[in-house]
Amino acid sequence: MLSSKYSNVLTMLLVVFIVAIVGIIGYFGYDLLNSKNVNSNAQSTLEEFDKAIKRETVSEEQEEDKEVKNPMDELNELMEEQEETERTPEKIYMEGYEVKGRIQIPKTGVDYPVLEKVTKKSLEIAVAIAYGPGLNEVGNTIIYGHNLRNGLFFSDNKKLAKGDKVLVTDQMGQTVTYTIYNIYQTTPSDASFFTRDTAGKREISLQTCTDDSKGRIIIWAAED
Repeated sequence: MLSSKYSNVLTMLLVVFIVAIVGIIGYFGYDLLNSKNVNSNAQSTLEEFDKAIKRETVSEEQEEDKEVKNPMDELNELMEEQEETERTPEKIYMEGYEVKGRIQIPKTGVDYPVLEKVTKKSLEIAVAIAYGPGLNEVGNTIIYGHNLRNGLFFSDNKKLAKGDKVLVTDQMGQTVTYTIYNIYQTTPSDASFFTRDTAGKREISLQTCTDDSKGRIIIWAAED
């Protein structure tokens, strides 16, 4: 009798153990698959972003050649100058969000599109602009990204140090190199660094969660 009960208990424990193992494998398997899908989607978007920049560059060169081969008279040139407006870049979208640029951090291998705004969905597929004048504009632009167990996005920001480089490419194809000069942790509600004075320089702030999600890791970087 006792032997039968003992056997039943062992069987139940074995079943529970197997179910737990399958659950753990399934969880990490899904996490790994999701990580691969996110990175694949990000790289495809970056390829489209690069192609758009190249198309804009080729278009500009063709216009310059056209002006050399077919010079306009003084009156037409004057009229063109008056009507001239800033070139608007070709827009690329990632799951409905406009891609404002690209961020690369050589030390941690980060290479992601920077999306137009922070939402629950945008932070599941890339990093995004939380505040500021815009990528590579004068002032302080905040870029937010998640810290996840699978290593995506800004998960390795804690490994960065003063002097490390961050490269940001905007929609116009301009790449600016920024050097990290300040790293600290703060509370989730702290927004005091959003509007800091950059003395007329271009700066970025990288924001992500601490590993326990109770705080925020803030990184300041200024253009070289």
